[in-house]
Amino acid sequence: MKPLEQSFLGTGWSFPPTFRRDPVGVEMLHNEEDVHSSIGIILATITGERIMLPSFGCNLQPHVFDPMNVPAIAMIEKIVREALIFHEPRIIVKGLNSLPNQEMGMLEINIEYEIITTNTRYNYVFPFYMNEATNIEK
Repeated sequence: MKPLEQSFLGTGWSFPPTFRRDPVGVEMLHNEEDVHSSIGIILATITGERIMLPSFGCNLQPHVFDPMNVPAIAMIEKIVREALIFHEPRIIVKGLNSLPNQEMGMLEINIEYEIITTNTRYNYVFPFYMNEATNIEK
């Protein structure tokens, strides 16, 4: 069995977990890929969803049917920023802005972040659907 890769940014399971046959084991994510995946998991997890970590996540669910106006968007950006600051210590959030798409019922949350140990900048776009189960006909 091959030893796990050692990294200062960490190594974690891919999400959703994927299993390999050759060599037998779990697909692992390393370095920046692990950080990027972690941000997605934080934003997609509802606070209280994980029984052993009840404060983990980003509680966006109550805002699914909010209007796409300035106060609602500012509140969502605040929730996202605080969740990333609290749950992802490997990054510094450099910028966060949102672009509403009324037609799709979606708010694109653009997160600009820097990985602390490498000083490299990245961008993550999280699509938050504010009108859940919207049927768009084309």
